[in-house]
Amino acid sequence: MSMTDDTPVRVGVLSLHTSKETKAILNAVDDLGHESVWLRRENTAISIEDSEVTLEPDVDIIANRLLLSNTEEPAEGLGLAATFEHIRPMLNTPDAVLGSIHKFATGATLADWNIRVPDALLALSNERLNAGRERFGDVGVYKTAIGTHGGGTWKVDLTEPVNPKVGNRQAFLQELIDRDDQKHRDLRIYTVGDEVIGAMYRYAPEGDWRTNVALGGSVQDAMPELPEEAAETALYAADVLGLDYAGVDLVEGHDGWFVLEVNPTAGFKGLYEATNKSPAPYIAKLAIERAGGTVDDERVEGLSTSLDDSRPKSMPRPEPQSSEETPLIGYIEEVVVIGTSGSRQTHAKSDTGATRSSIDTSLAADIGAGPIKSMTRVRSGSSKTGKARPVVDLVIGVGGNQHTVTASVEDRGHMDYPLLLGRDILQHYQVDVRRRADSEHAGRDEDYLEE
Repeated sequence: MSMTDDTPVRVGVLSLHTSKETKAILNAVDDLGHESVWLRRENTAISIEDSEVTLEPDVDIIANRLLLSNTEEPAEGLGLAATFEHIRPMLNTPDAVLGSIHKFATGATLADWNIRVPDALLALSNERLNAGRERFGDVGVYKTAIGTHGGGTWKVDLTEPVNPKVGNRQAFLQELIDRDDQKHRDLRIYTVGDEVIGAMYRYAPEGDWRTNVALGGSVQDAMPELPEEAAETALYAADVLGLDYAGVDLVEGHDGWFVLEVNPTAGFKGLYEATNKSPAPYIAKLAIERAGGTVDDERVEGLSTSLDDSRPKSMPRPEPQSSEETPLIGYIEEVVVIGTSGSRQTHAKSDTGATRSSIDTSLAADIGAGPIKSMTRVRSGSSKTGKARPVVDLVIGVGGNQHTVTASVEDRGHMDYPLLLGRDILQHYQVDVRRRADSEHAGRDEDYLEE
């Protein structure tokens, strides 16, 4: 496709969610003198008629921003993206995204191209996975192959067995690489095309070892003294995976830099906080130029100094949400709770007054929930000060959906239900207080409200 100098390129951003990053890219396209189109549920259709395929609304190129790593059915999104890719050129194609959202596939691909990655083991049987766990030492990293924002990642005691799956998600073991026992950090490098746009060191919050900004990690600008080996490794990794833009996470070992993960939909918030530079205009520029359009490089540089996440003019009018679209659960619901060494079916109480879900200490131990990674302060009833409780990562299955949450651990032995569902899960559902999965009325449970 070829554009004349004065013909605006119509850049579609395929994003079914609402995020700062999506809005920033759309606004950057418009600010560069071209036309943004937000491809969403409310406005998008693909038609086949007399063997002719048409896209509505029509665009010249698509920037793929589908979030797949935190959805229950990533194959649905990949299939949708593949449909769009057959119609129009696409940045971050479905094949490239698949190879990067599956963390073990990422490691295998990069290792095959002589890019240093941590040692890892994926096994389909429990026996094989645990037979091989000794080579990682007493402590290792245990991950679901697909996950995001640090969910589905645990530092585990490998003197105890682990499972090859967490719920319905494949899991694997990975070597823990850490040069500093005092304060864990990694390096996030954001690449667009063949350019490093920004880089930041990410430090784990107190009581945790994961550095994700979404979990409260702190950031520091890494651009002034960015190690050349790390920058070249990040660019090479993104290129090997076929990603047009990516957040590449690296960690420094005693003998060089290792690639931990490559994220095709990495957030901008922490990067902008650390570097005062937004990748959005560079992604817009890449899309425009890939479609044959032109941009002013100085304008791109100027726009990158702000993160414009205001409402884009291309944002379609929202459809009124039908109550039928939100799943219904009961006041007492039967759920599956999953840890690193087992799972258990149990009854859970829905509590819209609780910010965070909570689990009984004994049940947490039975399923291998944890390890404990931080403390949270929770208040009960009229108490203003509250008491500190440990929190752990937990996977909870509700009606066929799985949710990775950070749950507080407490002694619920005197209560009727070992699990309490807070707003971290209930935000995805409607609660019918008259519906309960247990046969007997229970009134002894207590309600907790977190600060």
